[in-house]
Amino acid sequence: MARYRMSDGMIVDTDNASARWNEAADFDGRNFISRATGGQWDHEALYRSRRGRYYLESWSDWEGTHESAEWISKEEAARWLLLNNHDLPGDLKEVGDQVID
Repeated sequence: MARYRMSDGMIVDTDNASARWNEAADFDGRNFISRATGGQWDHEALYRSRRGRYYLESWSDWEGTHESAEWISKEEAARWLLLNNHDLPGDLKEVGDQVID
C-alpha cells in the first residue's frame, strides 16, 4: 500500500484502486529494461482510481529516491497500456484508436 498527495490535493491509496497494470520489461542480454521508462532502474505502474481517473506510480531502485504518483489523461493511459502490451479497458477503447496507427 502507498498513499500519495496528487497535484490537485487529492490523496490516492493504491490499495483502493479499481485496477493496476505493471510495466513490461525486455531483457537486453544483461538486464531487464522497463518499456515504460526505458531504463533498468526506474519503474512505473498504472492505476485506475475508484473514480475512474488514471495515475502513474513511479519509483526507482536507486537509493535515496522517492516514490511518486501523478494523474495522467486517458490518452496517456492508453499509450502506456499499449506500449506495455496490455489490452485496453472498456473506458479507453475509444481513445485507443486515436493513439495507435
